[in-house]
Amino acid sequence: MEFGIFDHLDRSPSSLADYYEERLAIVELFDRAGFHAYHLAEHHATPLGMAPSPSVFLAAVAQRTKRLRFGPMIYALPLYHPLRMIEEICMLDQMSGGRLDVGFGRGASPIELELFGVNPADARDIYDEAMAVIVQGLREPSVGFKGRHFSFDNVPMELTPLQKPHPPLWYGVHANDSAARSARQGLNVISLDGVAATRGFSESYRAAWNETGRAGPMPKFGLGRMLVVADTDAEALRLAERAYPVWNASFNYLFKVYDRMPQHPRPPQFSAIQADGRGFCGSPKTVTEIIRRQMTESGADYFVGQFAFGDLTLDETKHSIELFARDVMPALRG
Repeated sequence: MEFGIFDHLDRSPSSLADYYEERLAIVELFDRAGFHAYHLAEHHATPLGMAPSPSVFLAAVAQRTKRLRFGPMIYALPLYHPLRMIEEICMLDQMSGGRLDVGFGRGASPIELELFGVNPADARDIYDEAMAVIVQGLREPSVGFKGRHFSFDNVPMELTPLQKPHPPLWYGVHANDSAARSARQGLNVISLDGVAATRGFSESYRAAWNETGRAGPMPKFGLGRMLVVADTDAEALRLAERAYPVWNASFNYLFKVYDRMPQHPRPPQFSAIQADGRGFCGSPKTVTEIIRRQMTESGADYFVGQFAFGDLTLDETKHSIELFARDVMPALRG
């Protein structure tokens, strides 16, 4: 069993300059603690995303870590030109010594797409075409493609990724059909949904993967959860109940500005998200048992924790990570 991190880089009370430095210090701790990978979200015009250009922040991560894999979860492809995307991927993979994992998606928020002049109704087609171009460009010495949104005539690819044929690819699943499609494409996936829904995703994924007849191990199926670990259950709950509403306000900010509901809503109080299993807190023993149960029931094999959110301080976050690495990870691996 392996462990990863999901991070929104949502706004905290710190100044932005201090905030970026604190977050990089946390990423260095993930590196030392033996986590597998750091997955960074992309958001725009909202306090939910202080890394609207994931590549910029991940370039710093590449220089501040030694073993930790990292990457976007996800690059919102309708907001990128695919040739520029290929070049950024190649640079990050080379600069990190081949530690890049790349997640692609259509973009979680239709509002954010609209702010950039993209019609959300076109997002699926743009994603499909961009993905085809990017995978071709990472594999081949030139790109030739004819589509409705993109057309290229033997564009030379002077940059190449270090990992061959390309870095591992990821997708965020929210439905059985997207899970099955991801399996057929050989993508690693992460679900942020409840245990019962994720069980359906994982079963659809495994069935589709088995139908492909591919040799070798199945890609990772991740389960993402917000969590706080503290010395006692009571202390963990105090921190989570204080920090979560701050994160939730950032999560809902843009939807309130435009008076629209998010596609994947989150309840306003931590008690509600704890009740549906998408977040939890406690002592190392409590957290270990919750993760063990959820991983078994969901069918996931890669646990992805969101440790830094809301107004959790640097010291509170580091202590949570240190307890998790010291007590929870060895217990679950055993």
